[in-house]
Amino acid sequence: MKVIKIGAEWCSGCLVMRPRWQKVEDEMPELKTEYYDYDNDKKKMEQYGVDGGRLPCFIWLDKDGQEIERVTGEPSVKKLMEIIQRNKDK
Repeated sequence: MKVIKIGAEWCSGCLVMRPRWQKVEDEMPELKTEYYDYDNDKKKMEQYGVDGGRLPCFIWLDKDGQEIERVTGEPSVKKLMEIIQRNKDK
């Protein structure tokens, strides 16, 4: 499982999520994540169907790179951990 994190410098919710994700990644160093900037990675935005009105955006991918879950906004650390646990073997 991999998590695609999409944000932007101008996105206030993205600033809120940085320390939350840092906590998750500190607790789960084996978690694979990739970050893409909305303004600088247009090809990835097209690939994942992300628009600027839905940031921050977090996309969980299975082992084959297929989307299994998507969350936008500012989920809590608890919610992120629940999603990771539910999808960790996919």
